[in-house]
Parts: sequence; C-alpha cells; structure tokens
Amino acid sequence: MRQHVNPLSSFFQLPRQLPSPEEIFEHSNLPLHLDIGSARGGFLLNLAPLQPNWNHVGVEIRHPTVLSAERDRQRLNLDNLRFLFCNANVSLEGWLAALRRDQLQKVSIQFPDPWFKRRHQKRRVLQPTLLIALAAALQPGRELFIQSDVLAVIEPMVMLIELSNCFERPKNDAQTWLKANPLPVQTERESYVLDQGRQVYRMLYRRNDHQLPDLKTLEVMLQEFDNPIKKNMPTADA
Repeated sequence: MRQHVNPLSSFFQLPRQLPSPEEIFEHSNLPLHLDIGSARGGFLLNLAPLQPNWNHVGVEIRHPTVLSAERDRQRLNLDNLRFLFCNANVSLEGWLAALRRDQLQKVSIQFPDPWFKRRHQKRRVLQPTLLIALAAALQPGRELFIQSDVLAVIEPMVMLIELSNCFERPKNDAQTWLKANPLPVQTERESYVLDQGRQVYRMLYRRNDHQLPDLKTLEVMLQEFDNPIKKNMPTADA
C-alpha cells in the first residue's frame, strides 16, 4: 500500500530541473511515453521491454520509490526507460515545453492518489496548468489515457479534460468506460482491483486540433462545476 504525500508541502513545491530525453536516452528520436505517478515502476518495467521502439519516462513524487524503481531498471538493463523524481504540477511544465515537436506521443495517469474531497482539489495530480502543458506538447491524434478504481477520483479528471476542449474520445469508442486496458501491461493496482472483482474506470482521449484554453477561464469553469458533477457523467454501472 503506497503512502500518500502532500504535494502542497514546501518541500514538494521546489521546482526541479529534469533532464531532457536527449540527456537520458541514447535513441532520443524515438516516440516518448510519459507515465505520471509511476509509483514502484512495475508497469513501466514490464512495458519497456515489450516496446523497444519507444522511450518511457515515469515521474513520481515519492523519492525513495523512484530510487527503488531506478535500481530495478538498471538491474534489467532497460535503456529505453527512466524514472524521475518530481512534483508533476511544479516541474513538468517547463520540461514538456522544451520537448521537440511530436516527441511526446502518449501520456498515462493511472490510479492517482485519491484526493477526491473538495478541500483537497489542489492536491490532485491533474491540475489545469498541467493539463494545458500536456495538451501543448501532444500533437493531434496523440493519446492521453487515465484510469482509477475510485469514481470520485476519475470524474474530476474527466470533467477537466473535457472542459479543456483539447481532447476527444476515439470515434469508434461507444462505451461509457473502456472495458479493457488499451495498454498491453497492467499496473499492480489494476491487477489487485480486478482480482478483487471490482471495476476499473478508464478513459482514452486523443488530442484534437483545438486551441489551448485560457488558464483562468478553465479554472473558473472547473470551479463552477464543483466536485464532481453528476449530470452527463458516466455512472458506476455503465
């Protein structure tokens, strides 16, 4: 069971200079997959060998967890994978802006810490600033995948993504929630939840060609919808 940390504490608000893909990958021209909240790293440690034509970066706010994941990566000699320590909402914006055009082609946010209470809105991993930075780095057609086993966690994420107007669900996706994971590897949490016979709520989005929203406008819209909306939202039974 992973230990929660408060991302708003002064220590985690210190920006970190993250190394560029050119600094950490020998073949930095490969498409890049960013996994936000990589935890112990099991998902990427299993995925990277299956996708040698991709580079993978996992970012995680728990420093000891990142060190452990990096040791496992080095032991497995996975040169197309790196784990980085940072607060995604503090250090990723500049890193994303410095990427080459269409370098980032896939983003995943899987089973983030369950900060679902209204007073904890600012602790959630997907904040308006981060979403806009991701939308700016992703070219049309590139993917954003989210999943959680807590409906009250994923609903605000869905709400924010759809309010931004920068992402669309695939046109052939008629399901309310994805029944199957589009990625070839499950996270440890996903496997545990499914083994318990519980539901996982998943959404796959693709970047469209709409312009980035104004940050203040998006923040106001998000506040107006409060936490989380029930109208026009997927239900647990869908």
